[in-house]
Amino acid sequence: MYKFLAQQLTLPGETPIQIQGPLGSLGGSSIGSNPTIGSVLSAAVPLIFAFAGLGLLLMLLSAGFTFLTSAGDVKKMEKGKQQLTNALTGFFIVFAAYWIVQLIGIVFGLQSITSVFK
Repeated sequence: MYKFLAQQLTLPGETPIQIQGPLGSLGGSSIGSNPTIGSVLSAAVPLIFAFAGLGLLLMLLSAGFTFLTSAGDVKKMEKGKQQLTNALTGFFIVFAAYWIVQLIGIVFGLQSITSVFK
């Protein structure tokens, strides 16, 4: 039987203990029993968006800190503006990519794409 990244282990002993890996429970799919690239990506998409949101928050805090500590220095203010612009541009790209993929899933009737966040 094919195992994906050792997702099911049996520990030896008087009473053998079965350990199920974490990929079997991600996204509500049986990724551990029948792994495909699509099921792995579907399970990873919510994590990717969580990290993108965390990155946006950190970039916004960094840009705000740069603004606050600029003390009128034009170069530091420009650096803060550039950080803010980059953070918002990155967020827009991630947001637009999500909605474009959802739109493609709806147009082509791909239920597995449209049900990632449900």
